[in-house]
Amino acid sequence: MDKIKESFTKGTLVPFLGMGIFKDVIASDGSNLPYDSDSMSLALNENRPMSTRLMYEYTRVAMSLEQRKGREFIVEMTNHIYSSRKYEAPLIYQYLKTVKPKYLIDTNLDDSACKIYEDVEHFMITGTARIMGGPDRFVIYKYDIDTKSYNEISKEDMHTSIPILFKPLGSTVPKKNFIISDADFVDWLTEAMAGFAMPSILKEYKEGKSYLFLGVDFSKDTYRMVANELTLGLAGGYIVDDKDVWSKKENQFISTHNLSKISLGMQDFVKGL
Repeated sequence: MDKIKESFTKGTLVPFLGMGIFKDVIASDGSNLPYDSDSMSLALNENRPMSTRLMYEYTRVAMSLEQRKGREFIVEMTNHIYSSRKYEAPLIYQYLKTVKPKYLIDTNLDDSACKIYEDVEHFMITGTARIMGGPDRFVIYKYDIDTKSYNEISKEDMHTSIPILFKPLGSTVPKKNFIISDADFVDWLTEAMAGFAMPSILKEYKEGKSYLFLGVDFSKDTYRMVANELTLGLAGGYIVDDKDVWSKKENQFISTHNLSKISLGMQDFVKGL
């Protein structure tokens, strides 16, 4: 644990957060926050299950709803999941606020990660998909401490001397923008594979860094592909999970990316930090 904490401080170890960190998080109205593909699927469809084929991955459920009810519906429903109720940020966010990593990847769609840096100047990059005007699939914002607001900037104005929060799948703030449906992921991944998922300066900055994967479900093809594109050039790292059985695809990803397993539940891991 001491080695991990030291690596955070140096900026050589990058936290990579997934939906699983919300397991056991309960909102003020008594409802659970989505923490895996099944719970997200149900949340998107107002707690009504859909066919087994669609429920295989929440991106399919989102695509089906978008096709039937329109893009605006799925955007508003995704925003509603996180913005319509109050909840305490998972422990890992609370811990990271004390560390303020130089670089953080958060694939969750809410604004919990933004609060880590709410009292310091930083950049936030949010992913975007299915847009016109060029291949770049990201928007860069700079946080203004005085106004407590994000202002869009050009990629030429970004630098690495202040913390960088990367939310590749979008966020509820400063604009409701989400990569949530199959069509979104197909577009984003296609451009990501061509090198357009992040600014050039970040591609250079991330070279040789290690990653700490927390709450990321590598049993799903989509998240393995997303993680692979975002961590090209990595120098190994860790994955935290206390489950007993790992799928063949998970083990292959872990082995290929030279990751070490830390067999701890999320709460115990954070408390150890």
